[in-house]
Amino acid sequence: LSYYNEYKSYLRSGQISSVRMSVKEPIRVCVTGGAGQIAYSLLLQLASGRVFGNDQPLILHLLDIEQCLEKLKGVVMELEDLALSLVQGVVATADPNVAFKDIDVALLLGAFPRLKGMERKDLLAKNNAIFIEQGKALDAVAKKTVKVVVVGNPCNTNALTALKHAPSIPPENFSCLTRLDQNRARSQLAGRLGVAPGAIKNVVIWGNHSSTQYPDAAHATVSIDNKEQPLPAALSDDAWLKSTFISTIQQRGAAVIKARGLSSAMSAAKAIGDHIHDWWFGTEEGVFTSMGVPSDGSYNIPEGVIYSFPVTIDKNRNYHIVQNLEKDIFAKEKMEATYNELKAEADAAAALL
Repeated sequence: LSYYNEYKSYLRSGQISSVRMSVKEPIRVCVTGGAGQIAYSLLLQLASGRVFGNDQPLILHLLDIEQCLEKLKGVVMELEDLALSLVQGVVATADPNVAFKDIDVALLLGAFPRLKGMERKDLLAKNNAIFIEQGKALDAVAKKTVKVVVVGNPCNTNALTALKHAPSIPPENFSCLTRLDQNRARSQLAGRLGVAPGAIKNVVIWGNHSSTQYPDAAHATVSIDNKEQPLPAALSDDAWLKSTFISTIQQRGAAVIKARGLSSAMSAAKAIGDHIHDWWFGTEEGVFTSMGVPSDGSYNIPEGVIYSFPVTIDKNRNYHIVQNLEKDIFAKEKMEATYNELKAEADAAAALL
């Protein structure tokens, strides 16, 4: 609701007329799974200027499988019917080499879902094939500066697979989405403290976007009565932070599926927008965010996996893993456990090649 209120204010502000006068060159943004429910919630954010700015024209590239092309036509019709001046073109296709041609940003939402009774190795095999193909296509036709965000699960390992098959694109240009987990964590903490989520910053998601992830509020702060203070001290409930809080975030996706019969879409789309907006414009001073990125050995997490770390992002769109956050034994064990799962996934995916 808040987003749509922002959007209505945007329309009333007259900013759309200024968009027509923009001298910026359009950027090309690809969304895979373009006919899916997450894309449906995401595309309005992209088209209205919430993500890249209200003066940034864009050309949308939508990719989906052949069986979904008719649905994709309907999505294109709706984008046309929005009549938003920022959208200067739409490409709809089932061919990754067309979808990724000269793109600046790739939002890889599409992946093979885990069906009832499917073994995890079978899921990895299905998605390995998809992200090998997409990695090769990115390597062949995308700009070498392309920013890639993998959302389709298992997103950490899918991002690693795509990265390995796009050797001409810098590894640091690949990431996976853990901002949804961070947003969930901020919301849970805000509810516990009786404040708005915006009052809380520097919550960290470590590791895999799975039930082994480690949501960590040890270095978070909260603003109460305009005074910023350490969140753990303000909450004064270490037992909750190390039990219910963690399990709630770890199982939140499953809880949404149980309640609505479908996976998160609106919240996932908002998190994707948050992720790429911060990558595009940089994080605020003193604020860090969570992104799944190639490990460089920080916090004793070996290289060879895509691991969620706290990062800051500079104005040149380069992220930097936040260093020297103190970790107690409890945190180290949680961080190691989620790494072990990622390592097992990476090894299983490599064995399929």
